[in-house]
Amino acid sequence: MTSPRPLRNRVTELLGVDYPIVQAPMGWIARSALASAVSNAGALGIIETSSGELDAVRAEIARMRELTTRPFGVNVAQMFVRDPSIIDFVVEQGVRFVTTSAGDPRQYTSTLKNAGLTVFHVVPTLSAALKAVDAGVDGLVVEGGEGGGFKNPRDVSTMVLLPLVRSKVDVPIIAAGGICDGVSMAAAFALGAEGVQMGTRMVSALESPVHENWKSAIVAGAETDTVFLNRLSRPGLRALRTERTTRLERDENVSLAEMSRVQDLYFGGDMEASIALTGQVMGRIENVASVADIIDETISTYRATVSRLASGV
Repeated sequence: MTSPRPLRNRVTELLGVDYPIVQAPMGWIARSALASAVSNAGALGIIETSSGELDAVRAEIARMRELTTRPFGVNVAQMFVRDPSIIDFVVEQGVRFVTTSAGDPRQYTSTLKNAGLTVFHVVPTLSAALKAVDAGVDGLVVEGGEGGGFKNPRDVSTMVLLPLVRSKVDVPIIAAGGICDGVSMAAAFALGAEGVQMGTRMVSALESPVHENWKSAIVAGAETDTVFLNRLSRPGLRALRTERTTRLERDENVSLAEMSRVQDLYFGGDMEASIALTGQVMGRIENVASVADIIDETISTYRATVSRLASGV
């Protein structure tokens, strides 16, 4: 099948990609096998640092250069990687695009930009977006509370947050949270985005390294099959509903120690061993598909949706 023609806007120009689709930087998951598949399909793969395993991350970046000649990026998750040398580490890897998250955008933005990197910061609120723009970021990843992973306990949906942020800033925006296909991409663009980030859809992809038990749970799950943990403390977490997370749902302060066996869940398939960070969009994911098929279908459906809306039908 021939891939769709490239889509050109500010995000694709900044990232050097054909399609303004970014793979989310999930800890332990966003490594070379998945990220290279995303980059090779014309979108942007991201290598994570939130696992804190910088030696492994270094090896994964080296592996990326063997698996793809396309652009890719690195995420700096400030809450989990507090060593200031992380910035030197990222710059030394020769990547050109970084997303920063879970921390103050003023901490690293200037250093990264002075080194010639393009920097987008992940924001869950308008105030965080304005702070990031004031810090000099090149763009924003605006993340709604329906997305999986670490969240602001005072979560705001993409439908509300995205147009609000767009009305107050001029920088390019990548929308995250609730996006898995071309229809949701078109909706995000209508609300002010110029790119989208996919997390749960990429977790369920054929090239994703996670255990089939988790992929099957995503495909079988309903839109109501996630829980929001730590609404009264930090960090908030949106995760797959299991016996474990249903029990934790009522706790006022869920310790991150609950995730100490995360690799037993992610790669061993023991769905009660830890917390499977998953977004509400799982209710719209009906199959395990290759990354290339996901991206091609997303762009084709996006264009068909925009055309249908433009025709007034």
